[in-house]
Amino acid sequence: MKNSLASLGLVAVAALATPAAAEMELSLYVGIQSVDNSTLSGTLPGGAPISRSVDWAGKPLENPFYYGGRAIWWMDNNIGFGLEGTHAKAYASSGDLAALGLSRFELSDGHNIITANVMKRWPGAFAKTPRFTPYVGGGVGVAIPHVDAQVIGSPVRTFGYETTGLALRGLAGLKYELNENWALFSEYQVTWSDNDITIDPAPGQLAGKASVELVTHAVNFGISYNF
Repeated sequence: MKNSLASLGLVAVAALATPAAAEMELSLYVGIQSVDNSTLSGTLPGGAPISRSVDWAGKPLENPFYYGGRAIWWMDNNIGFGLEGTHAKAYASSGDLAALGLSRFELSDGHNIITANVMKRWPGAFAKTPRFTPYVGGGVGVAIPHVDAQVIGSPVRTFGYETTGLALRGLAGLKYELNENWALFSEYQVTWSDNDITIDPAPGQLAGKASVELVTHAVNFGISYNF
């Protein structure tokens, strides 16, 4: 974990220290987000083992909503460097909760993915429609979910942010320039994260530990400002 945080820090410093930036682009987006099924394993507080393939739901249109934003410094060669944060979500199904012995397990105030990105764009790629610019990108960073979990019958509820592991991001999209500063865009995004989550114990118990890899998919719609 320390190595991944150090690597993220080095990438971010390199991006921010790059002196030859041609322009800066700030982007905000919302969208439709889903989460692949994956195995949640580990131990509950007190030591009971758990392992189950969980049917996760993203619920992007329920409060708190799915959203994200990024800042990219574009160079003269149309390669960009920057930072991005996404507020995704993951909810375990009621059937999975009962089977695992949990009354709740959700990353609902954000399965927050923070990455340092590298991107590439192709302005003028479509001669007949020059306002359209395709782009791709990827990033590496960390997952910082807001964990909301509780064991059936326990008086203790886990409710707070945790830094849980490495995260990766990939994206591809198309931007439409409204004018020299403003643009609309649509894109596909995928994120992967390796999460080691702590579940708070009741008095006299050992803390629970749950591990899960989460893959999210999203179709985003947003607006960007260049200067």
